[in-house]
Amino acid sequence: MENAWNDIKTVIKERIPGHSFRMWIEPLKFIKNDKDCIVVSSPNSFSRKRVQDHYSSIIDSEVKKALGKDCEFSITISGGNGNGNIRKKVKQKLQLSLPNIDVCQSGGCFLRKEFTFDQFVVGNNNDFAYSASLSLASKKDTYQNSLFLLSGTGMGKSHLSQAIGHHILDRYPKDRVYYVTAEDFSNEMIHAFRHNSIEKFKSKYRNNCDVLLLEDVHYLTGKERTQIELALALDSLFESNKKIIFSSCYLPADIPKLNDKLRSRLSSGLISTIEPPDFKTRVRIIKKKSMAKGYNIPEDVTSFLASELTDDVRQLESGLFGVAAKSSLLSVPLDLSLAASVVKNIVRSRKTITVNTIKKLVCKNYRISVNDIVSPSRKQGIVQPRQIAIYLSRKYTDLSLQTIGKSFNRYHATALHSISAVERGLREDTTIQKKVDFFCGKLESGKF
Repeated sequence: MENAWNDIKTVIKERIPGHSFRMWIEPLKFIKNDKDCIVVSSPNSFSRKRVQDHYSSIIDSEVKKALGKDCEFSITISGGNGNGNIRKKVKQKLQLSLPNIDVCQSGGCFLRKEFTFDQFVVGNNNDFAYSASLSLASKKDTYQNSLFLLSGTGMGKSHLSQAIGHHILDRYPKDRVYYVTAEDFSNEMIHAFRHNSIEKFKSKYRNNCDVLLLEDVHYLTGKERTQIELALALDSLFESNKKIIFSSCYLPADIPKLNDKLRSRLSSGLISTIEPPDFKTRVRIIKKKSMAKGYNIPEDVTSFLASELTDDVRQLESGLFGVAAKSSLLSVPLDLSLAASVVKNIVRSRKTITVNTIKKLVCKNYRISVNDIVSPSRKQGIVQPRQIAIYLSRKYTDLSLQTIGKSFNRYHATALHSISAVERGLREDTTIQKKVDFFCGKLESGKF
């Protein structure tokens, strides 16, 4: 019977992602055949619950196929006597969650409930980042206490960061996990100063935090007081062997106006890059998200979306949800014609947009010349259009920061500062919001 169980595991290995098999199914060891029940062992109670919740139906199916009859299976914890710890398999009664409520950790922002390791699609573009994240979350490598996830917008760094939080909270529920953005951290510190609660704020991050998930650390550029406080908090966490996960669109060395101590801390751990997904991975992402949403997407439509929507995962999601919604609302077949109409709106004119196109559009509306925008001038009437043009160049082209900066006669650090300035303006200044929205509308409509 042990050979039969090993054969069943081999078949299951072909049906689920490799990382899921290695994490949950491979550790299951055959114990005995108790009448019409196969008894296997699991390393711990968390692993047992995970298998029962997510893989029981697959195991059921393969057991029946292999043995030619209905045969239940039970899971005991390693080290048990094979009898007292056996739990007969019953239909799982899942606890109903409150609608539209995500899991919340000890502090900071909410963790999105779908951002787990099981829902992350692993490909050649992100396999190292996934493995590093899972290893840190599982606490397998005690020497790895810090991870820096690097990628462009919409590539999955937030998904992996939050997956770490979910995994730790599931396996170590007593751990205090804080998930915050750098902006949240800065605002929280300012609030603490204004309300005479700075000591409480310091204690929260230095003494009462076991895992810190800090997103978008590039937001800290130029924020000297926040950088000093964060560096001190990180010192305390590192000395206590706590887990720290950073994420950013930029390497620590490329973030301007960052003090040396904080830059050193950000760079001290493992840095893992997430690249854009290749075609096969994009197909798997669409299929995974289609299954999760209950969409029935034809193979040819899936391939079409994967071949046309190449920018990032968010663009893929937009295309998938767009075709499903349009088909449902108009009661029309979900075919290539419908998919083409949706994709056309998503990627309209993207390939024709260049830095020169953006320069001309911005200069025309600000009534300045292209020579002005690339000049050394620091007049406000020139600086703001230049910063917006750099921001739009980053948003609508695939060029590196170095290349964009060079096209405006600026260093890449200056280009990054310009992007940060516009992003801050989008949050705080309605005038800049309207200007950027106007330019985005022009570029996306092809009217430039």
